[in-house]
Amino acid sequence: MKYLVVSDNHGDRQILVELVERFQGKVDRMFHCGDSELPAEDSLWDSFVVVKGNCDYVAGYKEEQITSVGTDRIYMTHGHRSNVRFGLTMLSLQAQEAGATIALFGHIHQAVAEMDQGILFVNPGSISQPRGPIQIPSYAIIESTEDCYQVQYYNRAHQPVEELAATFAK
Repeated sequence: MKYLVVSDNHGDRQILVELVERFQGKVDRMFHCGDSELPAEDSLWDSFVVVKGNCDYVAGYKEEQITSVGTDRIYMTHGHRSNVRFGLTMLSLQAQEAGATIALFGHIHQAVAEMDQGILFVNPGSISQPRGPIQIPSYAIIESTEDCYQVQYYNRAHQPVEELAATFAK
């Protein structure tokens, strides 16, 4: 299975249009981890599983989503209500409670890929406003095979950011 994960575009609708045009039919599911600042009824959301971020002030978004695809159970939230700025403990507990194998989140605008207690945690970074030591606007593609997860980050020009690639055994 292949998943595209994006977050924190903060009003930049065009980059999401580009992602849909480039990846529709080439990935099994597309996820948006919040802070789009777009209307909840935007037609783009027909292509994404989406959650509400702390900058999404309109009604109509869910705070969290749980999606099953093949053998993967994916828990997604923006992260602000999970205190992800202070670590992944609360998010981990939420993902465990959901029976998740993958936990997706946004909010911190930094690329994160780590495995803990059998759960893959991925933050795609911010596609529009990166923060932290790696100042690259990014999104992620997760490839889930029988034996492992491969996480590859891409910049806005859709080029792989090789130094951010990671593989985790299941």
